[in-house]
Amino acid sequence: MNPQVNPGDQLDHYRIDSLVARSSTSSVFRGTDLRTNRQVAIKVPHPDVEGDPVFFNRFHREEEIGKTVDHPGLLKVLPDEDHSQLYMVTDWFDGRPLRDILLEEKKISPERAVLIASAICDALAYLQSHGIVHRNLRPENVLVDDQNRIKLINFGSAAKTGSRRITFTNLAQVVGMSEYISPEELNGKRGDGRSDIYALGVILYEMVTGQTPFHGTRPFDRVLKYPVPPRDIEPAVSPQLQEVIYRALEREPKNRYGHAHDLAMDLNHLDRVGVAERPEIKEWQQLRSQPSKRVLLYVLIGLIPIAIFGLLIYLAKH
Repeated sequence: MNPQVNPGDQLDHYRIDSLVARSSTSSVFRGTDLRTNRQVAIKVPHPDVEGDPVFFNRFHREEEIGKTVDHPGLLKVLPDEDHSQLYMVTDWFDGRPLRDILLEEKKISPERAVLIASAICDALAYLQSHGIVHRNLRPENVLVDDQNRIKLINFGSAAKTGSRRITFTNLAQVVGMSEYISPEELNGKRGDGRSDIYALGVILYEMVTGQTPFHGTRPFDRVLKYPVPPRDIEPAVSPQLQEVIYRALEREPKNRYGHAHDLAMDLNHLDRVGVAERPEIKEWQQLRSQPSKRVLLYVLIGLIPIAIFGLLIYLAKH
């Protein structure tokens, strides 16, 4: 079992320098490889979860996939088998979770959101080309630096096509009823790369509006309801960017972008995106107009007694 690890300790040939993040299952430290003086990130499970078979499988799944990927947008696990206890060493990336940025700024400009989403697309395209589905894409699992470069992290829920050990089943049990899970996965169906595209659509919506598409609703409402049009919340969102978001959030996977390359192409060339007549927008326009009509009706009803009173005064004088 792992002993408690603290800054200043040494794990084999790694020095623990500082605590970066802590979750309910593990701690992430900034460390130094004493052989090369290279900065690394070290993920150490908490002692009380090490015996949990679900966590153990997820931890090794993340390690297994992290060793195989080779892309600037993915956090690579360093191949080092000489461990005296259970931990994982990755490249160091001087960024912070997108969730922290959104908590601090609430929302970001559409221009910056497009840059970040496009970088995520590049990483997803690499994963799709290698038959990998992230399955837990959310702002907590996207690191962003000052130049808007990104790293996708936490592949514990990922699935690799053709692998018997890594399955697509029971996603909701693994990652919970996340707002970023696609409708087909909520319905118990097998997800694929288009499920990651849906999650990116949710993230893009959140970046530009400051809220998720179905904020405050039950998980299965997203299968039945349409989100508020992004432009109704943030007018700086262009019609073209709103269209891209809608295409990523299509309920039916067949109607979404089929590949992250396609989504990246539209994000990088918004001026070429055609804007469709969408029932989602019409529905919200009707809902928005109904309160205005009711207010006008109430005003007119309220004016009736005034008009009658005025008429009576006029008749009395004449």
